Amino acid sequence: MSSAAPDEVLDAARALVAAFGAHDVVRYFASFAEDASFLFHNTDEVITSRSRYEEIWREWERDGFKVLGCRSLDQRVQILGRDTAVFTHRVRTRLAGEAAELSERETIVFRRNRSGTWLGVHEHLSVDPHP
Repeated sequence: MSSAAPDEVLDAARALVAAFGAHDVVRYFASFAEDASFLFHNTDEVITSRSRYEEIWREWERDGFKVLGCRSLDQRVQILGRDTAVFTHRVRTRLAGEAAELSERETIVFRRNRSGTWLGVHEHLSVDPHP
């Protein structure tokens, strides 16, 4: 496998963000490895698999959760070796029923799989102190 290219990781991150912003659940979750973990400021647990996150997402949807749009700002990619990269950005999300945009910061760790596809293996979302 060739060395990691920041543009490949950025493309994977942008596709993930676009799927999230479109509330395209299938495409969004396909952007993560099954063994991915998730740490969100608005959940009590560290989510230890994609399937568990999908369960939580369905619960949110039953409560009216729907993403109306998402903007990614200040994108940065750090390459760590051949098959690992860290993507960070500030994210602005519009949700159904919310009067204001959510202002958050996010880190997504990507790992390249055997077929060369970059998948998220960890996501950490926090409140952006500088909206």
